This record gives sequence, structure tokens and C-alpha cells, in this order.
Amino acid sequence: MADVLVRAGLATLLIDLLTRREEVVDVQTAELRFDVRLLAGRLGDVTDWLAGEPATAALSIGYFGASTGAAAALVAAADRLQTVRAIVSRGGRPDLAMPMLPRIQQPTLLIVGGADEVVIDLNRQAFDALGGIKRLVIVPGATHLFEEPGALEQVAALASDWFGRYLEA
Repeated sequence: MADVLVRAGLATLLIDLLTRREEVVDVQTAELRFDVRLLAGRLGDVTDWLAGEPATAALSIGYFGASTGAAAALVAAADRLQTVRAIVSRGGRPDLAMPMLPRIQQPTLLIVGGADEVVIDLNRQAFDALGGIKRLVIVPGATHLFEEPGALEQVAALASDWFGRYLEA
């Protein structure tokens, strides 16, 4: 995913929102991955740091989140309307950010696998609640993790196009 975005001229930063210790706990309890406030707070802290650094302050920021990370991205973006310029959710759970969705004004792309019926329904509900420019794309035949041949490439192309359109200065 990052390779496609970099080839499109976009800088990327991969952020692990849980510490290694927390990941060990989460593997057993699955609790922390659903702590959207915790994850959003950490993403927001990184965003604020990037916005304050001379080397990155002038760059447009977009969020790409998957699964519960997409909900965290939406929550963090709702508090950073001037800083975060676009959002892409892949197989995300934007429904976990439902109270914040009407506040989202940034262009938001929701990408869901066509074989991921439960998540499709959750994304449709979230799509209706979202403010601003929005689009829902269903990738035919793809499952939740987009492991099918060519599925992630489709996601990367969609994300690259979206960010290319909305992150321009």
C-alpha cells in the first residue's frame, strides 16, 4: 500500500497505535483494538507533532485506516478539521465512530470488500451519517482483509487517487 502511495508522490508514515506490550495483551483479550478513544488520541498526538515540525508542517495530511484504525482516524480527524485534509477507510469500522461522523467535513472514502457483508452494512450506516464529501466503494469478491489476488492493488489505486485529489495544496 505504502509503495503505491509513494509512487504517487505521497509521503507515508506507518503508525502502530498499540505498544508491543499492549499488542500482547490485545491478542489475548481483543480489548485494546476496540478502544477507539485511545487509538484516536495516539493518532492525534502524532498528527499534532507532524503539524508542528518544520520539515512536515507544510505538508497536507491524510489518514488511511483499516478495521478499527479507520474509526480512530475518523475520531482524530473530527478534532483536526484544518489539519487532516482527507480520509480513506479500508475494511473499516466507521460505525465505531458514529457520534463523530456528522462532524467530519474532510473528503472520506470508505472501501469495503464485496464478500464482507456485515462490514458493508456497517459502512452504509456510517456513510449516511458522514458529513462532507464522501464515497463508498465496494470491491467485488474481496473479503475483510482484501487477501484475494488484485484486491489490495485496487484499494491502493483508489486511495492514491483519493489522496491525489484532496491532498493537493
